[in-house]
Amino acid sequence: MSVSANRRSFILGAGTLGAATLISLPLHAPLHAQGLGDLLGRGGGGGLGLSSLLGKATDSALDKLAVPGAFYGDEDVRIGLPGLGGGGGGGIFGSILGGASRLGILDGITREINDAAGVAAGEAKPIFRDAIDDLSFGDAPGIIRENDGGTQYLRSSANDRLHSRLEPLVDSALDRAGVYKTFDGLAEKHSFIRRVGLNRESINRSVTDQGLDGIFSYIGSEERAFRKNPLGGLLGN
Repeated sequence: MSVSANRRSFILGAGTLGAATLISLPLHAPLHAQGLGDLLGRGGGGGLGLSSLLGKATDSALDKLAVPGAFYGDEDVRIGLPGLGGGGGGGIFGSILGGASRLGILDGITREINDAAGVAAGEAKPIFRDAIDDLSFGDAPGIIRENDGGTQYLRSSANDRLHSRLEPLVDSALDRAGVYKTFDGLAEKHSFIRRVGLNRESINRSVTDQGLDGIFSYIGSEERAFRKNPLGGLLGN
């Protein structure tokens, strides 16, 4: 075997060992400063630390949700009309909108909203990467123990900032998809649209809320999958 082949074997073996260490770290294992830095992916090697793992999970989740029809096609993350479950308020407003939906007044707009959310997800990678880069991972031992600990920590630490930065992307996507124009046209024909508080701001906020829920659901799934099969995630990039 050549020297270069030996070197490639060593690098691959080291990468696998590093990933396995992250995934199967015993709960009682001491986390020394240098080892913790490696696990977080903050050192010069970068590679398979928690920061890198979370970045890969986020990129993969956003790629999947950016596929046309992905949000609408998955009932677990499908975005509903404001006031109809999901991020809506329910109550009398929900009853009014529910009746309108059954009458076909709002046919098609749910799909448009979900498609717009998918477009926003496809544009959101830099926002999530910035948030990940800003995390301190001060609670790293607890994060490492949880199969989706990185996702939980990202949401608890950066949810408001991610929401505020995602909102303009959602607003632009909804505008380009013609959702606001559709609602304006419906409001001219059906006064209940305005009465239930459906306007550009409330629609954008509801879609962003529900879209972020779906994104984090997918990030958590990707993180769990990568932890379960770290070498597969490594070779897939």
